[in-house]
Amino acid sequence: MTGNATTRFDNVAMLSVASTLPSAVVTSVEIEEGLAAAMKRARLPKGILRRVAGVVERRHWGPGENSDDATVSAGRRALAEAGISPSQIGLMINTSVTRQHLEPSVAVRIHDGLGLPSSAINFDIANACLGFVTGMTMAAAMIESGQIEYALIVNGEDASEVHANTIERLSGSTIDRDDFMSEFASLTLGSGAAAAVIGPADRHPEGHRILGGVTRAATEFNHLCVGSVDGMFTDARALLKGGLDLVVSAWKEAAGDSWRWSKMDRYITHQVSSIHTDSMVKAASLDRSRVPVTYPYLGNVGPASIPITLADQQSTLNKGDRVLLMGVGSGLNTGLMELAW
Repeated sequence: MTGNATTRFDNVAMLSVASTLPSAVVTSVEIEEGLAAAMKRARLPKGILRRVAGVVERRHWGPGENSDDATVSAGRRALAEAGISPSQIGLMINTSVTRQHLEPSVAVRIHDGLGLPSSAINFDIANACLGFVTGMTMAAAMIESGQIEYALIVNGEDASEVHANTIERLSGSTIDRDDFMSEFASLTLGSGAAAAVIGPADRHPEGHRILGGVTRAATEFNHLCVGSVDGMFTDARALLKGGLDLVVSAWKEAAGDSWRWSKMDRYITHQVSSIHTDSMVKAASLDRSRVPVTYPYLGNVGPASIPITLADQQSTLNKGDRVLLMGVGSGLNTGLMELAW
């Protein structure tokens, strides 16, 4: 592992992580009932979302809720829990896939909503489901170099439009089994928001040290998962194989670069489905009891899934525990980041 693929930090810590979940629950049973005719034509059995993906339900923003407001809410709680005022933030990175329009950035709305100072750098990073980890890496590097003191990484996702468009299209009379399965992943998507505050470790001994990690790219697979508000189209079998090969390659090379990740206390993986989680556990020989899952009741919340799962787990972690964040983003890119809790 050479060059920019390996990153190490000496004085950076995560000070807090918080999430905001939507109020509306959408079950897989409801979705399949709405697609009953299409599934019958495609000769697909009832319960496929639960049996194949392991997704029982997911959430969407209810009346009066939206991803931007939820992201601001998560950001406020993350700042409060870290004991950091908005005026201290020098950088805010939004990592959402969801966006209402191309311009301006989502970041400017969150920056304004949080009342961050005009001196706070703010921008979007787009790196599919790996975005939050990428944002953390960039912010940590800027803190380590002394460019800023504190950073806020945020993410807010809204899958409702993708769901609506996908269900409408799959209900068409010309849709066959292959068409249905190419959009199957869209039906597992969920909505949610999260935020994390990062700062200098020497000022915050109570923080959770960000030790560093590795990244790896296999961009020859850029066509395997292509999404927009209209829908997400995947070659699920090839995507799973390509993603696993990439993660295992990074894992093995990291071991040769003195990272010791086989004995982590917790593995916080990007939440996709039961198949992806089980395959990851097997490929990397992980202790299954140390791999918590949120996809059964939240679905795939894109880049927000790692911080949401971490926020869900933080009350069960003890000082000194080692935590590995493991993400794969369409394209393909992978990132693994170690935290000392």
